Amino acid sequence: MSTATATYGVYALANPRHLGTAVDAKHAEDYDLLAQIFGVRDLAISSFGVTGRSEHTVATAMRIRIICDVGDAVLLSARARDDEARAMVLGVTLGWAALNFLALRLDRRRAKRG
Repeated sequence: MSTATATYGVYALANPRHLGTAVDAKHAEDYDLLAQIFGVRDLAISSFGVTGRSEHTVATAMRIRIICDVGDAVLLSARARDDEARAMVLGVTLGWAALNFLALRLDRRRAKRG
């Protein structure tokens, strides 16, 4: 999941307009800086998830990512242009949060066995 997060971080930096187009196409340009901030944030968090030398570091990176995804869901869905865009924003952000949560649970389960 951390590698996927890093991939999104690169995408957000390379194509920041994607965020505004999804949330509110009429004001898409207004979201470019936010998308770039997400890119930097996600690259920073995922770097700890990918290179973390301890289970604690990796788990902390994943927890931070989950919290950020939930925060993104709350803030971006409130700004969505319509119900369809809101549903998409919630699906993507809470979907990432759920995937990270499941990955964290699987990592913890494997650590207990090993």
